[in-house]
Amino acid sequence: MKLSYASRRRLVRWRQLLRGATGSNKGNWAWLKTKPLPVVTLNRDLWRWAEPSVNYYMLMFLSGVIATLGLLANSSATIIGAMIVAPLMGPIIGMAFAVAMGNRRLLKRATFSMVTGVLLNVATATLITSIVGLDALTTEVQVRMQPTLIDLGVALAAGAAGAYAKARKHISDALPGVAIAVALVPPLSVIGIGIATWSKAVAVGSTLLFLTNLASVIFCGALVFLAQKYGSLDRAQKGLAVSVLVLALLGLPLGFSFRDLVVRERTRTHLNLLVRQQTSGLSDVGIESLSVRRRRDRGLLVNLEISAPSNSISAQDIDVLHEFLEAELNVPVDLNVSVIPIDRFRALTRQRQ
Repeated sequence: MKLSYASRRRLVRWRQLLRGATGSNKGNWAWLKTKPLPVVTLNRDLWRWAEPSVNYYMLMFLSGVIATLGLLANSSATIIGAMIVAPLMGPIIGMAFAVAMGNRRLLKRATFSMVTGVLLNVATATLITSIVGLDALTTEVQVRMQPTLIDLGVALAAGAAGAYAKARKHISDALPGVAIAVALVPPLSVIGIGIATWSKAVAVGSTLLFLTNLASVIFCGALVFLAQKYGSLDRAQKGLAVSVLVLALLGLPLGFSFRDLVVRERTRTHLNLLVRQQTSGLSDVGIESLSVRRRRDRGLLVNLEISAPSNSISAQDIDVLHEFLEAELNVPVDLNVSVIPIDRFRALTRQRQ
């Protein structure tokens, strides 16, 4: 059967659309079959990334300035900007690749760049905090003092994403997002803030967070490089063993911190529920602050601040709170409650005669 000219045109048109949809024409689906970079190319790129150059230290200094000021100002947007500026992800990904390949030269170069960059960032944060003179710990500082297993999971995923993105030319644009996810620079600035304010808890907690991020990125990044057929398991055996040992040691305090986080949130939930039930007729009652700490006898020490109208909270209400917490948490609880009285005043504009 002979087709008309118009029918043949429509057939050609449909065939072109089909080729375009399946990627056989211009490669719309080519990203599904992208191959990793050659070993020589990736090694050269990471060698350049790990270079301890003037540009590297300048960006580390500036990122430290931005992160420290953002932490002191409690500005999350400013802190995110510091994460993007910081080039610290390059040497760390280089360390992961060096572990997978057994490349000692690259490992020494990347480690030197990483360590010196870290020291520069901490020194910058210490100097700026001393000059500014702010001693109050903002929320952005406090959240980096108590890392948990959740931070470990984020760092592992970020390490895998960074190694995968670096090994593929067309998706390397994802690396700034990886830097934001793993957040390497803010903990360093918090260490400097802790040193400047002579706060051991701040310095130790943020150091734990940074070491968690560092070990996780190196370990998971090395595994991803091995999965993409870079290096061999025999060469990476020692480096992976060290990473696993470090992660195991860090996992203990992270696990304890995660357990305390769960207990604290459960306590907050129960307190919110009971406070609302006991003061259902009052609209101004609220929990201002809550701290939960474990005692040596496995009990809990709960410090609670409640804002409420004057004389609306009695000692009997506190006893009910105490009994409810012990029943729900199934542990002995020492409850300290501070009631902040609320007095309301109202001034109305008099109508003119």
